[in-house]
Amino acid sequence: MNPGDELPPLEVRVTREQLVRYAGASLDFNPIHWNERFATRVGLPDVIAHGMLTMALAGRIVTDWLGDPSRLVDFSTRFTRPVVVPDSTEGALIEVTGKVGPPTDDGLTRIDLTVKFEGKTVLGKPQALVRP
Repeated sequence: MNPGDELPPLEVRVTREQLVRYAGASLDFNPIHWNERFATRVGLPDVIAHGMLTMALAGRIVTDWLGDPSRLVDFSTRFTRPVVVPDSTEGALIEVTGKVGPPTDDGLTRIDLTVKFEGKTVLGKPQALVRP
């Protein structure tokens, strides 16, 4: 684990079915995540994925790479652009890349992520701190 090392890229598809399941697990039943008519009425292009679901899916690149999720100490980001999920079997494709950053003062390693949907970044400054 050296600064500049790249994590194997990750592609994840999000479907409407996953949004409904996530809504049930998270108790976030906001209709922008499942009701196309409501989502468009409030100005969205279509149903959008939950921000926390997008963040969790992006975090998989780190936990898969580490092999031991308990080594993930912290994960933070800002939600900058929605992931629009069409009503299709393919859903929306989220593409995640990661690069090892410099070690922190407390001996952890920072992982900088890039998370994109349709070629545009959807999470702002996503970073994970891991135990080496």
